[in-house]
Amino acid sequence: MDEDYKKWETDCKKIRKENKILLNLFQLWLEKKGLKKATIKSHVGNVDFYINDFLLYSDIIEAKDGANSIGMFLGDWFIRKATWASVAEIKSNAASLKKFYTFLLEKGEIAAANLSELKQIIKEEMPDWVAQVER
Repeated sequence: MDEDYKKWETDCKKIRKENKILLNLFQLWLEKKGLKKATIKSHVGNVDFYINDFLLYSDIIEAKDGANSIGMFLGDWFIRKATWASVAEIKSNAASLKKFYTFLLEKGEIAAANLSELKQIIKEEMPDWVAQVER
């Protein structure tokens, strides 16, 4: 097996372990916010797909460093890779990722500017993402 691939696999395994802890903490955070179980499950599932599939797909990007990748994810990758992609799913994922990065901000993992940029990207690019998935 190629050394680069071994290293990539080892790094991904380490990050997935860290992500599992992060997802559990995110779930607890959502529960404290009083969200319904089904809503929490949806948010955690959406974020899990983003941080464990998309952010580790070709590069290795830690969750805390992934806020600015949302445009590539929702505007292209998700539409091509997720067989369940729809307008509702695009909007659901955008909402989940806003909540997740708000959680990371409150945890001190990201800067306020990162969350602000993520929200701005969602606001500006959502019409394009919707048009893309409708095609």
